[in-house]
Amino acid sequence: MLIFPAIDLKDGKVVRLYRGDFATVHQVAEDPLQTARAFHAAGARYLHLVDLDGAKDGRRRNSAVVKALTGAGLKIELGGGLRTMADIEAVFDLGVWRAVIGSAAVSRPELVQEAVSRWGSERIAVGIDAQNGHVKTAGWVDDSGLDYLAFAKEMEALGAKHLIFTDIDTDGTLAGPAYSSLAALQEAVGCRITASGGVSSNADLVRLRDMGLYGAIIGKAYYAGTVDLAAAVAEAGAQEGGTL
Repeated sequence: MLIFPAIDLKDGKVVRLYRGDFATVHQVAEDPLQTARAFHAAGARYLHLVDLDGAKDGRRRNSAVVKALTGAGLKIELGGGLRTMADIEAVFDLGVWRAVIGSAAVSRPELVQEAVSRWGSERIAVGIDAQNGHVKTAGWVDDSGLDYLAFAKEMEALGAKHLIFTDIDTDGTLAGPAYSSLAALQEAVGCRITASGGVSSNADLVRLRDMGLYGAIIGKAYYAGTVDLAAAVAEAGAQEGGTL
């Protein structure tokens, strides 16, 4: 299982939110590049990067930071504000490895199909952010009304092979991942699934690994010191991505 330590960017700073609420934003690290280098030193080879400014209002303001982070020796998957093919191309030009399409996959599902056709299924992921089983968009502000399992099946039919599932109710809570929702998603689709939200300990990561998930994102647990990243990487196994 791949380990994705996370950096959430807002105004160029490393921040965290509680359950996706922008009113709870707080800085958790001094410098994004130093944080990424610490991830690399612990053995991580992947980085989950979220542009919160882009996610909320569709305007990416952190390109300079993103460009700097590509020099930290990590493969970066980036989400937030990717609404068009031009947006995706722009972040690839910065050196990003994989683009995560979130809100736009709901409003313009054809974008997923176009992106996969152009760049291949390994470089495109669909972010499914759900609360009470419904997909939420625009930085988790708007409820699309879509069932997350039905939406996942639609994305798979459009060519998506990678899904990043975030359970909003567990995100930033250290309450443990949404195991049952993840298991239901595994049953519904044949995509590679990365779990996001709720990881609180190395034991959580072992359980996710044993479920057969493709990846797991570590956010607050790293910054709170409740996960040993080096141990998590060692327990997860080889940190090299493959193809479906």
